[in-house]
Amino acid sequence: MRVISIIGARPQFVKAASICRAARSQPDIEHLLVHTGQHYAPEMSDIFFRELEIPDPDYHLGAGSGSHAVQTAKIMKALEPVLVSKNPDWVLLYGDTNSTLAGATVAAKLGLPTAHIEAGLRSFNRRMPEEINRVVADHLSDLLLCPTETAMRNVAREGLAERAILTGDVMFDSARAIMRQTADRDFPLPDLEGTPFALATVHRAENTDAESRLLSILAALEQISREMCPVIFPIHPRTRKILDALRFEPRSLRLIPPVGYLDMMLLQSRAQMILTDSGGVQKEAYFLERPCVTLRDETEWVETLINGCNVLTGADADRIVQAAKDTHRAGPWQPIYGTGDAAAKILDSLCCFRSSKPEPAFAG
Repeated sequence: MRVISIIGARPQFVKAASICRAARSQPDIEHLLVHTGQHYAPEMSDIFFRELEIPDPDYHLGAGSGSHAVQTAKIMKALEPVLVSKNPDWVLLYGDTNSTLAGATVAAKLGLPTAHIEAGLRSFNRRMPEEINRVVADHLSDLLLCPTETAMRNVAREGLAERAILTGDVMFDSARAIMRQTADRDFPLPDLEGTPFALATVHRAENTDAESRLLSILAALEQISREMCPVIFPIHPRTRKILDALRFEPRSLRLIPPVGYLDMMLLQSRAQMILTDSGGVQKEAYFLERPCVTLRDETEWVETLINGCNVLTGADADRIVQAAKDTHRAGPWQPIYGTGDAAAKILDSLCCFRSSKPEPAFAG
């Protein structure tokens, strides 16, 4: 069975690592990687491949940056001849990026069976580009690989239940594997070894492209860093450019360059609290049983909100600071993301559903 995984962004590299590990133990599966180039800087791409022991991509499309339309179109144009020439039994999509949208569209129009990892997530906010991408991918895919019971209910409400399978979460697979690797790893910030600190990440367009929201978040992070504990902020290259344009000079907040996945997991595991607008970091905080403050108005990972393990604050500085003060109330954390064998279940599902290829989603 030939499976092609389409990946292009940091969270997808983490998810694909679990599939790569599982595929290596199944000699009857030929697993090929297509890297779209959506994330292309070394600190956003190469280091993840090294640390997660992901094989070099079989194809690199070099899409680079651009508007949503431009980036998606570049990926589609470069991806089509690859899928035509390799004619896979399955195209495997991950998450909710422009690479996901492009892969779903091209594969569906070629009549290739398509499976979507992390199917069924919904923030119910169509202003989020990720929400558009994940909805389209689910409705075009032939097999919906859902990480949670909530995701299963979401696809059922949209009439997609017959295509859906509950697999657990591949990021939980990766988190378990990575935490074993970090046991003997040096702490990336030696001066904070043994000192309480908070970890922050901000990169979503809804926060970075709205100056008032970004400045409000930064004000809250500065206050937490002054009054509670140091706040460490590994800064996304895109966010760095915006802060430079705003001439933002941190006073208490500690900005550091992006870190690799191993160091990021190590920082998360030691943090007193995590403040983020990232979907993946919300989940990793939950896996590691770290209180999380989510700098968004909604989340697709609603399970993390139970027992105050994760709190939504939007960009309101007062709410962010208060949520940070209340993180001692978080917990307990419930086992809701599977048992760490999601990748094996996914590959088994692809084998089971391989026997009859569906008709093309589009004709003509």
